[in-house]
Amino acid sequence: MTENTATPEEWNKLSRPVPEWFQNAPFGIFIHWGAYSVPAWAEPIGALGTIEDREWFTHNPYAEWYYNTIRIDGSPAQQHHKDVFGGEDYDAFLDQWKAEQFDPADWVELFKSAGADYVVPTTKHHDGIALWDAPGTGERNTVHRGPRRDLIGEIARAVEDKGLKLGLYYSGGLDWHVRPFPPHVTSESVHDTSRPKDAGYAEYAFNHVVDLVDKYRPHVLWNDIEWPDAGKHFGEHGLGALFEHFYSINPQGVVNDRWGATHKDYATSEYEAARENESESEWENCRGIGFSFGYNQVEGPEQSLTGRQLARHLTDVVSRGGRFLLNVGPRADGTIPEIQRQALTDLGQWMATAKQYLVGGRPLQDGPAAKGEGQWIRWVDRGNEVVAFVDSLGDGTEVALNLGMGGFNVAHASLAGPGGTVEASADAFKVTLSPDRPGPAIVRIPRA
Repeated sequence: MTENTATPEEWNKLSRPVPEWFQNAPFGIFIHWGAYSVPAWAEPIGALGTIEDREWFTHNPYAEWYYNTIRIDGSPAQQHHKDVFGGEDYDAFLDQWKAEQFDPADWVELFKSAGADYVVPTTKHHDGIALWDAPGTGERNTVHRGPRRDLIGEIARAVEDKGLKLGLYYSGGLDWHVRPFPPHVTSESVHDTSRPKDAGYAEYAFNHVVDLVDKYRPHVLWNDIEWPDAGKHFGEHGLGALFEHFYSINPQGVVNDRWGATHKDYATSEYEAARENESESEWENCRGIGFSFGYNQVEGPEQSLTGRQLARHLTDVVSRGGRFLLNVGPRADGTIPEIQRQALTDLGQWMATAKQYLVGGRPLQDGPAAKGEGQWIRWVDRGNEVVAFVDSLGDGTEVALNLGMGGFNVAHASLAGPGGTVEASADAFKVTLSPDRPGPAIVRIPRA
């Protein structure tokens, strides 16, 4: 088969209703963990989607892109690699990665306590190192080198034991080891001119993902960048056959949109990039607690979101019809950095009350906006009631709204859980926020 032999009509035959579990899953955890967690170094210059291409790649804030950035002549990462590691081969980091304190049950308990519904670990990132005994990788995986453990299998079992859904990330678009190219310095090189498109790599990637599906039975397939063009068909080793196999193994499964112009169950945005996808009927925003997905030892509190900020981001996404995939970047030893752990713990305190008002919520059309400076409000429609999530972005502790909302019993507005107090009249309410609130105050307004 040659590339792009499947027609749009063939891809459309894969379309299906999004399963109920995914519709009611507002929050997931991403995990970026790899050999790049050993150097754990990047420049925290800002968020994807806010920085011009050349600066982005030369000063890439994604620590998981270390293998690419150190090959860009003149980049600070290249100089750092020479100064600290003597310019040694990247694969040395695989052997230095021991995961000696990795406790998957502890990880997943933290994620569940934070309110997560699904967990998506990276199985193979762009460096090509597999976190399971992937076919065709020889010994270049975590079972035979480095940790000498099936990391994906251990995470999968912990996720199942805690009653969450498993997703699996796979980089089908890039593999800098199996298909080396010059370092990427433009988005075009990533998504088109310097990615593998040949049939050999398509078969290699196909075999990997089928193996993941058969061994671990994921509910989400989260591909990244693209899929090799020669594999975009329904024949042997074709992407269409891969999707059909996945759905036969797990009829409740979903796939994301990063397979090229083929098939998707939902769209994705990343930090501030691809925000146009947030107009789709089903979408997910992903980002890290800081500016990187992989652990970056350079990042500190000033680059990291707090639990309260995460609560606002999650609420904003859900109020616009999406779901939030928040990344955690563990250290090479398997521990989750304290900044990330604390943010998740604090978020969990808020989610203990808030999650029930996010699950199944839909955007409220024409919800009143906050008027005062520094006031923050988002709305979720839950059918028999609407919920206002109210916060202050500054030092203010009072948020007042004149509503004029027909069909709602504003006078019976009530506060759910901790966070402050509410005073309501027929067409207005005022929230007095607690200084130590874990997240936005939650105001319930019943329909009349």
